[in-house]
Order: sequence, then C-alpha cells, then structure tokens
Amino acid sequence: MAREPVAPPRPPCRLYLITPPAIPDPAAFAAVLAETLDAGDVAALQIRLKDVDDAAILAAVAALAPVARARGVAVILNDRPDLAARSGCDGVHVGQSDASYAEARRIMGPQAMIGVTCHDSRELAMDAAEAGADYVAFGAFFPTGTKATTHRPDVEILSIWQETVETPCVAIGGVTPANCAELARAGADFVAVSSAVWNAPEGPAAAVRAFDAALAHAF
Repeated sequence: MAREPVAPPRPPCRLYLITPPAIPDPAAFAAVLAETLDAGDVAALQIRLKDVDDAAILAAVAALAPVARARGVAVILNDRPDLAARSGCDGVHVGQSDASYAEARRIMGPQAMIGVTCHDSRELAMDAAEAGADYVAFGAFFPTGTKATTHRPDVEILSIWQETVETPCVAIGGVTPANCAELARAGADFVAVSSAVWNAPEGPAAAVRAFDAALAHAF
C-alpha cells in the first residue's frame, strides 16, 4: 500500500521587529538595537519612522542597517520604495494607501523583499501574493497603541492562509509574549512587534528573550 505524502514541518514562527516611530539619535539607538538583536532570533528589522523628513530616514538606515546585517537580519523600510532603493535596504513594506506593490517592485527590482499590508482581507492578500509579494501582513489582531487600527481579523485567517497559500504571512497588532504563541499556532510565519519590545519595562533585550521563549514553546 502506497504511503500518503507527509508535508514537511512548517518552519518556526519568527520575530519581525519594527523600530520605534521616532529615533532622535540613530547612533545611540544603534547600540540599543545591537543588544536587542543579540538577545534572540529576529528575522527582519523594519525601519518605520513617522513625521520625519527624508534625510532623517536615510540617516536612520545608515546607522541601523549595518547593525542588522551583521546579525543576518533583513532590513525593510516602511512606505518608501524610493528611499529603500536609494539606501540599499533589503526590501520595503507598503500599505494599502502607500505605493502599490507593482510600483514598489519596479523601483526595488526583482531581488528585493516586498511585503504588503492586507488588514483583515484574504482577497487583498491573494492579490498581493499572486502579484509576487514576498509576504503579506494581517492585523491588527489585538488592541495596539502604536497606530490607529480599524481592522481586527480573527486568528482563523492565519490558519486558512497557511492551508491554502505558500506566501508567508505576518501577524501584527498588539502582539506580546503572552499572546504570540496563539498567532504562531494559528499559522503566522512571523509576528511583528514594536512597542512590546521597545517599551517593555524590563528592557528590549529581555523582551526579545521572552518572545523567543514563547515562540519556542508555541507547539
């Protein structure tokens, strides 16, 4: 009797770290980032600054990208494929109100990593995946003070996505060490975090260690 094929085990869910929205002193923050990344497994660093000019974004990339790359962490810039290409980032993340995936790919080229925010919509995610996005992001799954949110998907969207589409998915929005395992078990390939790391009372390095432990015991 022929054996049924066995699907390979899914890779473990990993941390996708997002910077604070303001970095007044990139050089000083680079030292904090180094300690934070050394504390555990981080797959990617998204540089997401708000209400700053292009020069400030480029200065942040120049200071932080070498720290991340030295540790094998991909560098993703939020919103701006033009600056991502100019500064040599590994990729860019675009929202539904930012540059389109097609524009981002045209600017960044075929080798860049491009992620797309899809809120709570499998339709938007399917469109992005079929277009060639490297990952899609769903959220916000939990209340978050990092940014205003109007979409609140059920964790089931991660399970359905994992069962039907190969493109990796990122879960974002209010993710903490206490709830990240639920998202990992549901099907998230990555959990995106910001304030839960940078505003952690015990410090960002300890927060990364806590995420590491929670994700390691998710299954």
